[in-house]
Formats: sequence, structure tokens, C-alpha cells
Amino acid sequence: MKPSPGFTGATLDRADALRANDAALAAAKADPRARLLVLSGLEPLPGADGRLAWKPLAGADPASDLLLLGLDDGVPCFAELKYAEADTVNRSMAVMQVLARLPAEDAALYGGARSVIDWHYRHLFCARCGAGTALFRAGWGRKCAQCNSEHFPRVDPVVIMLAEFEGRVLLGRQPMFPPRFFSALAGFVEPGESIEEAVRRELFEEAGVRAGEVRYVVSQPWPFPSSLMIGCVAEVDGDALTLDATELQDAMWVDRAEVEAALGAHADARFVPPPPVALAHTLLRAWLGR
Repeated sequence: MKPSPGFTGATLDRADALRANDAALAAAKADPRARLLVLSGLEPLPGADGRLAWKPLAGADPASDLLLLGLDDGVPCFAELKYAEADTVNRSMAVMQVLARLPAEDAALYGGARSVIDWHYRHLFCARCGAGTALFRAGWGRKCAQCNSEHFPRVDPVVIMLAEFEGRVLLGRQPMFPPRFFSALAGFVEPGESIEEAVRRELFEEAGVRAGEVRYVVSQPWPFPSSLMIGCVAEVDGDALTLDATELQDAMWVDRAEVEAALGAHADARFVPPPPVALAHTLLRAWLGR
């Protein structure tokens, strides 16, 4: 079985049939069981039980739009779009600690909600004519009142990969990373590229290594703001590095024992690994257990 990355495992029924059915959507909003996800800006606020917190939909701000997240055993679940907060929401450093304590299905639900809410805040105006847009399809789209263009939430594909050479894998660090923190290399897929081509290009551009065979491992939604991380392992033809200093501050090859020590949080570990919610962590564990 493939590993289960963070932000996967949501159990919510996405209820696509309700999105374009005005009568069914109105009934869902009127359901006395309907509930609203409790957020602080875009950050989760777990309840006393350590899970995502909810409140009755009746407590929603009348000035806010509502995003239908889906149905939980038939119970309609919504999130608020507070446009007045659009310019103030940021990703806090503490969110990873909160996510680490959430059950997998809650983290996945939150991740999806965060991505779509953030998309709304970034798409208040039409990309075609510049006029204002309005929510439709229960929050899974925006429509321009002037040119009638329809806009839908998009996901940006990102390759994240371990370069492998003679029983070792390549990790890198960016200047913004905490001390001793190393992770897998990653980059956006560009127009006209396959996943394999993007992996090979990114590895050569960032580290100067040339990859041959590329193996897909697992994928993960990443809600900061809305990416699909595509995890791969690539075999390269040598370990000599030429780093792009604009992308990487440092890089190093690590063997299995060093990866095991880092993931086990040993005091003498050579590096600090990515947190479990990150796909780079999943990739390292998958590589060890291959």
C-alpha cells in the first residue's frame, strides 16, 4: 500500500449535485442541523476534543457568502467567505503544530476549505475584463456580471522529488528554512511539460544533476495556497552538485541511516526533516520502506 500523506483522507461527501441546484441548496441552508466551520482568518480553531470546531449555520454573518463544503452523514457543512478579511489573512507559523494534532480526515477537510476560501479572496475580479465577480455554484465558482465569464478554483501542479544515486538521496534547504532543516527539491510544472520532464528540469536547474528514470510515488493536496504536490523519485547519473543560489542555500546527499536518524528525531541526526504533514516526509518514509 502507498503511504497516506497529510491533507488526504477526507470523509466528507462533496455533494456536487447540490452545487447547481438552487432548491436543494436552499434546503441545505435551512436544515436545522447545518453547521459552519470555525476559523480564525484562514487558520483552524480546534475544539476541546482536538477536532475541527463547528457552530450552527444560523450563526453565520449575514454579510458573508457561504461555501458549501459538503455533507457529513447528510449534515450540510459550510464555511464563510469574509471578504473584509481578504487582505489580512496570512499563514501563521503555528498552523503546522495545529495540523499535526488534527485527525487526518479533519486536516484534509480543512485543507480543502482553506484552498477554496483563499481562491475566492484572490479572484474578486474577472481575469478577462476586470469587473467584479460574484459567487455561484454554492461557492465552487465565481461569475462575472459584466462579461459572464465563469471562473473555477484551480490547482497548481508541483513536482517534489528525491534524486537517488548509489543508495543516497538528495535534500536541499532554502534560506528561509529553520536551522538544519532539509527537504526534498520541488518546483512548479510549467506549460508544455509532463511530470517526468518537470522533475528532470527542476533537478538540473536547482542542483545540476541529470535524471533518467522517474518513478511516481504519491500525491498530496497542499493548501498554501492551492497546489497538488506530485511526489517522485528520480535516478540521476552522478552526485556532483551545481546549486542555483537563488533557489537553494545548501544541499547534501544522505544515506538510509541518516534518513532514519532524522525521522526518528535522534539527537545526533545530521538534519531536521520536514514535518509529517508535508509530502517530503512521506517521500522519505516511502524511500526507506521501498
